[in-house]
Amino acid sequence: MTILVVIENPEECPLQFAGVEPVAARNYLSDRSYSNLKGAKVFNICRSYRYQSIGYYASLLAEARNHKPVPNITTIQDMKSVGIIHLVSDELQGALEKRFTLQDPPKISIHVYFGKCPDKRFEQIGSRLFKFFPAPFLRADFGCHAARWQLSNVSPLSVKEIPAEERDFAQGVASEYFSGKRLYIPKRFVTRYDMAILHDPNELRPPSDAKALKRFAKAADELDIGVELITREDSNRLSEFDALFIRETTNVDHHTYRMARKALAEGLVVIDAPESILRCSNKVYLAELLGRARISIPETHIVHAKNLEQLLPGIRYPCILKQPDSAFSQGVVRVDNPAAMLEKARHLLKKSELFIAQEFLPTEFDWRIGILDRKPLFACKYYMAGKHWQIVRKDKGGREVYGKVETLPVGKVPPVVVKTALKAANLIGDGLYGVDLKQVGKNTVVIEVNDNPNIEAGYEDDILHDELYLRIMEIFLKRIEARAAGSRNS
Repeated sequence: MTILVVIENPEECPLQFAGVEPVAARNYLSDRSYSNLKGAKVFNICRSYRYQSIGYYASLLAEARNHKPVPNITTIQDMKSVGIIHLVSDELQGALEKRFTLQDPPKISIHVYFGKCPDKRFEQIGSRLFKFFPAPFLRADFGCHAARWQLSNVSPLSVKEIPAEERDFAQGVASEYFSGKRLYIPKRFVTRYDMAILHDPNELRPPSDAKALKRFAKAADELDIGVELITREDSNRLSEFDALFIRETTNVDHHTYRMARKALAEGLVVIDAPESILRCSNKVYLAELLGRARISIPETHIVHAKNLEQLLPGIRYPCILKQPDSAFSQGVVRVDNPAAMLEKARHLLKKSELFIAQEFLPTEFDWRIGILDRKPLFACKYYMAGKHWQIVRKDKGGREVYGKVETLPVGKVPPVVVKTALKAANLIGDGLYGVDLKQVGKNTVVIEVNDNPNIEAGYEDDILHDELYLRIMEIFLKRIEARAAGSRNS
């Protein structure tokens, strides 16, 4: 297995790792030789894993390339989640009470290098922290509040922040770890049969309207699953449920993702799973993942500040620019020439280190294939809004105008469309997805894979009606029962 240590500037790294190739993060992101590398493992020691930073993208694309990054994106998000920090603090409570006393300073920080601590007093705590937050170098902050010690923060420790007296220790532990070590995060299970459906009653474009939510509740009731509609304010109640069904538009830097992570940590069955939100929310990740799987996608360029000028003359115009976390036509623009491309690109690069430029493929409609549990669920044609290149446009008064929706039996859809949609969705997981495709001549092209697909009364359910909602609830029931059985047998 090839070991890669990814860092912003290898020349500035004070540590040396024998037999391990240090790679500049930008080179890892843009050099196709790394994209095509098989059997690699990436250790990401960038100074920051901030959302859409170079460090964030190093782990994101490493996952897309199946390079087994440490940390992975789930771990990166967990470090930023107050809810996850609180959960881990509770898990560590016994160890904290044994190690810290009321006579200690009220705030204490420790450094953890692949689960090991230079200060042997904290060895057990460091080992357990690494199981929850598998990342190369960590800083953990603890505080004493109301006579009770708590974990208050976990963050990456950059190589420049490693104290000089700890560098030999960090280097030795890292070299030992590069031989390979299994990582796991403990899971907890519950055995009750209640479902929370997360929604936002004030959302302008919810994935399910009120009628659809009622039909979900009715289907669940037929299976003896109690349903409660919850909002973000109910985050602290997730442990009361067996399952979380997210029917609010998702994003990574958002409470929907944080609640999905918290629910998963509490042992709930979750759709959309946090991994699905992560993978579907980022168009850069999707482009890399689909391209590596040899699934046909529009001609796509990953653009960053260093290659923008170089790419301008070679791109076919018009083309579509997408910010990485664009959703439902938002954050998506069309440019018709290099000058417009340059202007829009500079704006996008203020928000993210990368964005994608895709070939424009005009069609009368997009196919939307709903996938659940690796099987096709529904099929629709989403027509473009009148005199527009997207399915929604705004009229002169700012009102949104949509193209029509035509729902078909899955069996009436060209088999190549369904087959391609399944192949794309299966790369993401076994949850609920909406795959958008275009047919251009003889080619079937995947535009994107969406978590949290629209299911609205009178549209996506127009063929299956109540059966559509029942099928989704049956998957929840199957997974709840499987998880409960696993808990009883453990």
